[in-house]
Amino acid sequence: MRAEPIKDQFFETLDRPVKIKGCDCPGCAQAGDYRAPKSRSQLNDYYWFCLEHVREYNSNWDYFSGMSMDEIEAHIRKAVVWDRPSWPVGQWRAQEQHLRDEVMRDFFTEAEATPPNPTMPKTEFDALTELELNPPVDFSAIKAQYRILVKRHHPDLHGGSPEAEEKFKLINQAFATLRQIYGTEEAD
Repeated sequence: MRAEPIKDQFFETLDRPVKIKGCDCPGCAQAGDYRAPKSRSQLNDYYWFCLEHVREYNSNWDYFSGMSMDEIEAHIRKAVVWDRPSWPVGQWRAQEQHLRDEVMRDFFTEAEATPPNPTMPKTEFDALTELELNPPVDFSAIKAQYRILVKRHHPDLHGGSPEAEEKFKLINQAFATLRQIYGTEEAD
C-alpha cells in the first residue's frame, strides 16, 4: 500500500470537515503541525512543518544572518525598550522645567517687577524673585525654597548644560544675599 501525501486534505468528521495541513518540506507526507517564521522581515508568515522538519529548520535558522555586528547591537538595544525611543534620565525634566519657566514669565508683567514695599531694598527683592518667592517671607521658607530650586536646577541633572549652571549660580547668590540680609550664619 502506497502512502498518500496529506498535503491540505479534508477529512469529514461528524459535524464539519477538518482541514489537515501538510508539511511544507518537499516530499514529506507528515502533517504540518508546527509553524516556523519564513524570514526576519515576515515573522507573521509561517511555514508549516512536521516535528522532524521543524527541528531541522530551527537548528539551521539564524535570525541575525546577513546583519553586521553594529546592526545586531542596534537591534538588541531597540528590543530592550520594545522598539520605543528612550531618553537620558533628567533630560525630560530640564525640558519640562524650561517650558514651565517660559509660561510663568508670560504671567508676570512689568508692573509686578517693582518691589511692593518701598522700604524693601532692591537687592532683597531681586534675591526673593530669583528664588521665586513673594514677600513677606521668613528665613525657613527661603531655605526650603532654596533646597527645592537647587535640586531642580542642579547642572548634573541637566547634563552639565551652561544654562542650568548659570541658573544654579544665580540661585546660590540669591540665597547668600538673603542669608546675609536676614542675619543668619547657619550652614547648609
